[in-house]
Amino acid sequence: MGKPLKEITMSVSNEGNMVVALDIGTSKIVALIGEVNEEGGVEIVGIGKHPSRGMKKGVVVNIDSTIEAIQRAVEEAELMAGVNINSAYAGIAGSHIQSLNSHGIVAIKEKEVTEGDLERVMDAARAVAIPADQRILHVLPQDYVIDQQEGIREPVGMSGVRLEARVHLITGAQSAAQNIIKCVDRCGLDVDDVILEQVASSYAVLENDEKELGVCMVDIGGGTSDIAIFLDGAIQHTAVIPVAGDQVTNDIAVAVRTTSQFAEKLKIEHGYALRQLVTSDEVIEVPGIGERESRGLSPQTLASVIEPRYEELFSMIHAEIRRSGFEERIGAGIVLTGGSSKIRGAVELAEEIFHMPVRIGAPMNIGGLKGEVENPIHSTGVGLLLYGAARNEFSGGKGFSHVSQENLWDKMKNWFGSNL
Repeated sequence: MGKPLKEITMSVSNEGNMVVALDIGTSKIVALIGEVNEEGGVEIVGIGKHPSRGMKKGVVVNIDSTIEAIQRAVEEAELMAGVNINSAYAGIAGSHIQSLNSHGIVAIKEKEVTEGDLERVMDAARAVAIPADQRILHVLPQDYVIDQQEGIREPVGMSGVRLEARVHLITGAQSAAQNIIKCVDRCGLDVDDVILEQVASSYAVLENDEKELGVCMVDIGGGTSDIAIFLDGAIQHTAVIPVAGDQVTNDIAVAVRTTSQFAEKLKIEHGYALRQLVTSDEVIEVPGIGERESRGLSPQTLASVIEPRYEELFSMIHAEIRRSGFEERIGAGIVLTGGSSKIRGAVELAEEIFHMPVRIGAPMNIGGLKGEVENPIHSTGVGLLLYGAARNEFSGGKGFSHVSQENLWDKMKNWFGSNL
């Protein structure tokens, strides 16, 4: 899947270099177009969104619906940016994701570490047995060891005879990745790379100091909650919990006997993850299904439906952190991001369960239309842009997506024709 990335240190790039991100989520599909400016920063110039109808728990369950949603999101972003997209970076999630820590050892050929030695030690580290239906998505370096000297971040140029690499390997179901690529391909786009969504989100919401001290990022989306633990500046553990915002919406719909669409509205506008924070006594009117009469609902009753599900989710995340063995080393605490992290009371409830500091993470280090995307909902999309820009830095310009201005007028006519 391309060379592993180091920390983002983007250098000066040519103006007009574009990176395109496709956040193919369970509840929504977002297309973002970013331009890497002369200072090396990412300026967002186009954004398109469309509800996702063909995804469940992070995986494609209806190809045609997913294709249609991707096309709508891409067309909207193209019109805003004034370019024609030809390729994009796509995110992947789901409970099929697995991870493990591995290491590789090679002899240093010229008594001084070269890029060739790095490639060989990475190949050695990824040579592990994985199930036939899985594919390696990422080989992320943690640190290097040269002749028993540990904790080396940049080994190139250092002297020694034996090089060891410690890496975090992330694998995903071959079929899940192929279905995402197939959907994007049928929209007339090439896939620059497929990136695990919590890896992408970490680029957008985590500070370098947090990664050094130890931090757990939890991206709570619609279908899955994705976990990534960082320590000493490198990713140490990843996991996926198949409980997220859609389960909360479903609980509300069943409990108050209303539609999923109105349950989602109730959750966003009136929901609390912690009952004791509810101060309003205003009665919420809930429309009945079919010919049934509408009835009243108190915010306290709504919170009593939402709180147990968030408590369950945070308890599952806490158990996963304990299982990872890093609980005592997460000095910077927990960073919650993703659309379902925005509910009122999430931070307070999380602090009660995790017994450590918790904050909400929104995308950082971006320009352009940042007012549109400085929201936890867009953490994965912005992270995909930053990932693509970083990959360009480490691959000599090969990380840029392909965009052009050909046939844009035809696309504009088609888009307006289908939306009027």
